[in-house]
Amino acid sequence: MKGIVIGGTASGTGKTIATLAVSFAVKEAGYEPVPAKAGPDYIDPSHHAVVLDRPSRTLDTWMQGVDGVRRTLYRAADDAGTDRSECLAVVEGMMGLYDGTATSTAATAAALDVPVVLVVDARAGMESVGATALGFREYASQAALPESVAGDLDDPAIDVVGVVASRAHGGRHAEGIRKSLPEEIEWLGRVPPIDDLEIPDRHLGLHMGEESPVPDAAVAEAAASVDGDAIGRLARSVARPGSESTDSGTVTESTASGTVTESTAATPTVAVALDDAFRFIYPATRERLRELATVVTFSPMAGDELPDCDAAYLPGGYPENHPERISDSSALSGLATRAADGLPILGECGGLMALSESLTTVDGDAYAMAGVLPGHVEMHDRYQALDHVELRAVDDGVTASAGERHRGHEFHYSSHTVGSSTDVGSSADVGSSMDGTVDTETDARFAFEVDRGDGIDGSHDGLRVHRTVGTYAHRHAASGAFDRLVEAAREYATGR
Repeated sequence: MKGIVIGGTASGTGKTIATLAVSFAVKEAGYEPVPAKAGPDYIDPSHHAVVLDRPSRTLDTWMQGVDGVRRTLYRAADDAGTDRSECLAVVEGMMGLYDGTATSTAATAAALDVPVVLVVDARAGMESVGATALGFREYASQAALPESVAGDLDDPAIDVVGVVASRAHGGRHAEGIRKSLPEEIEWLGRVPPIDDLEIPDRHLGLHMGEESPVPDAAVAEAAASVDGDAIGRLARSVARPGSESTDSGTVTESTASGTVTESTAATPTVAVALDDAFRFIYPATRERLRELATVVTFSPMAGDELPDCDAAYLPGGYPENHPERISDSSALSGLATRAADGLPILGECGGLMALSESLTTVDGDAYAMAGVLPGHVEMHDRYQALDHVELRAVDDGVTASAGERHRGHEFHYSSHTVGSSTDVGSSADVGSSMDGTVDTETDARFAFEVDRGDGIDGSHDGLRVHRTVGTYAHRHAASGAFDRLVEAAREYATGR
């Protein structure tokens, strides 16, 4: 399998649209495009998935390690339904090429040992595009890669080999950019300024692919100005993982917290919330849960009851956009009842919000939530946390064993406060699982201490009651968190 990374000079340069156009162009050139995204993002991959009709894989060296991102990409190639030799991985970068501390687009390219195609916004530039591209290529010699990547590679390299000009016109504009490029950087085409290629955004980023899909005709029009044959020629073989296993029945992942393997005990049932309010779930997490358990989905927004299950998972999403429907959901009352019975429940970010006592919007409207976890959530106009995180488990719990370190990321516009009161404008009653406040120094009702990131209170994450835990951190399947959740489900099903 060959591959390239689509890097940008900064956020907002048009990497997502360029990635879609490049994917179309390489398909026209005879390759099978395999989409992926560097970094922890959920939103850009949703656009890849809608346009290309296949899951887009998350490649995050902080959460998965060098071997993990390689293994993930090879597994994606195997799922493409064709020979690996026909596959070309098109990996969209995060932020600017060199931006990021825990990981970066440059780190991902180095980990995969594939070249970078640089996307430069050319709306107001011509010869300056060449100067920009040359600067990004030359800077590679002094770029500092995260230690987690640099320490695992003998000779990490960042090789900017070509440019796609974003929002560039044809004719004199395109020709001027092409002539400005130095000999070692190839002109690979342009993405023209087409209205249908603009994706609306909001807090947390762009609209999801299912909400605002990019029309195929617009992508095809953009791809017509991209040289898929040249990209295929410049792409290089993706570095193989040290221990490759892509058989979903026997997958083993080496992680920062140890080695997790498929359990051989009876198969429990895990219920996963999935709708417009709960949608941030990695393909690897879906697959891992399905490997280890029977997965049933439910929609709190649609009024679904909580299914019969041995554990429940509420991923992140946008509960703040649908607070009334979430508040009135029978699934929340079912979660509260089953939580008191000891059902293992994991809520991540949006899931944490839904499991808390109340949610207050930026307009000041308060809504009752499940009331399983103590405290009240308030939305803000500005994000409250944005970082990769590392959590350390204080003792054995439903998603980690004592002392384990789990890596993930957090990005949220809400804050969570325990011990405050809120007037709730909803017909539902606000539940209260605990009295008073939580002592952040000694209270074991926090499952994790935060070694990197903010968590819930700056030092802790994983608020818990009974066998329910809610975190602001989103964890990847490589952390082992979902293996442990399934094990907790198995214990629940067998009465342990």
